[in-house]
Amino acid sequence: MSGTTFMPYDTYLGPEIDTMDVVEAMLRRPGSGIDAPAAILIEMVQGEGGLNCATSAWLKRLAGLAREIGSLLIIDDIQAGNGRTGTFFSFENYELDPDIVVLSKSLSGFGNPLSLVLIRPELDVWEPGEHNGTFRGNNLAFVGATAALETYWRSPDFEQDIAEKAELVARKLAQIVTALPIGAGRVKGRGLFTGIEFFDPEIATSVVAHLFESGVIIETCGPRDQVLKLLPALTIGRPELENCLALIEQSIIATYSNRSLQTVGFMISEPA
Repeated sequence: MSGTTFMPYDTYLGPEIDTMDVVEAMLRRPGSGIDAPAAILIEMVQGEGGLNCATSAWLKRLAGLAREIGSLLIIDDIQAGNGRTGTFFSFENYELDPDIVVLSKSLSGFGNPLSLVLIRPELDVWEPGEHNGTFRGNNLAFVGATAALETYWRSPDFEQDIAEKAELVARKLAQIVTALPIGAGRVKGRGLFTGIEFFDPEIATSVVAHLFESGVIIETCGPRDQVLKLLPALTIGRPELENCLALIEQSIIATYSNRSLQTVGFMISEPA
């Protein structure tokens, strides 16, 4: 939207450069061409951006900068929230105290449109009806969201169950990546918001198509659609999850096998 300036996320410029040095320079120094922003909006895990995760140290510097220059800190928990990264809010284990939190996606408990803007009372200066949007609450979504909160989140058992499933997923994805050619892929994300980034984006696209034929719907993310993104239901049963992970492994193996055969065929025919 107009009036928005995008800054480099943590590690975007490579491991040698701390992007917070860049952000601080642009927002602190006069003459940078960028005015102090009204708010800083951040995803703890970039959903469409490729499952990039910001470190605790980087986030603390960002929060400190926001306080220093008088900007509100907004956490975008639309994809990463509602338990997707393990805890209900994605920032719970990071000692962050945001001014505004936005929630949606899984909030209704079963996919019905619903969104919330959580805001500090002292910041709420809106008049009734002044703020509007397309994901307004509706009775069915309210019922689903209430049931999800009361059924699952009132007990720590649900969070523990998510952690166990996330560990299973991380372990299996790491096993898959280890079996790939060196540098071909890496595991990214947190909790049940995770996946595999492939050096060759066509691998991810091919795996998605292969999995669809096997009855598994999965998507890609990242600037080149190079990341295979897993978004299983938080309530998925362990047998179903294990079956899906096995199908993902089989699809990746099949994709690499097909590409190897194509490469061999090309190499054989090229000299002629």
